Amino acid sequence: MLKGHSNLRKGRFSESGRIYLVTATTNDRTPIFSDPKYAIPTCRFFTKPTSLLGNSLLSWVLMPDHIHWLIELGENGDLSKTIQLLKSGSARIIRERGFGNKVWAPAFHDRAIRKDEDLKQAARYIVANPLRAGLVKRLGDYPYWDAVWL
Repeated sequence: MLKGHSNLRKGRFSESGRIYLVTATTNDRTPIFSDPKYAIPTCRFFTKPTSLLGNSLLSWVLMPDHIHWLIELGENGDLSKTIQLLKSGSARIIRERGFGNKVWAPAFHDRAIRKDEDLKQAARYIVANPLRAGLVKRLGDYPYWDAVWL
């Protein structure tokens, strides 16, 4: 039986055109992104088209110790490779700004979105994270999120 992070990879399949809700946590849930020095360049990196390998970022929120992405895989899209690039590229940027520790936990959680109504629910879940966490009173007050529908 697989345990821990290995269990997250069990049965993972990337399907072109499929939309995935992905969550990645920082190593030891360290609140790295409470500091704008790390959060702002990380957001810029995540939203660069070259960071997405031909996939589309539909919605995202960067929380102090984790991130949620809603990603639509493009033609020949590979979810694991995309997340690996997003995590490794952002870690490089964060280390360049003086963060000396490991940035990301070694795995990520994903869930394929199956119906249109699930897509809206997933997007709302993502962008409402700062409200649920008590970081802000109004979503517009939180700077580290976006959605293509706005």
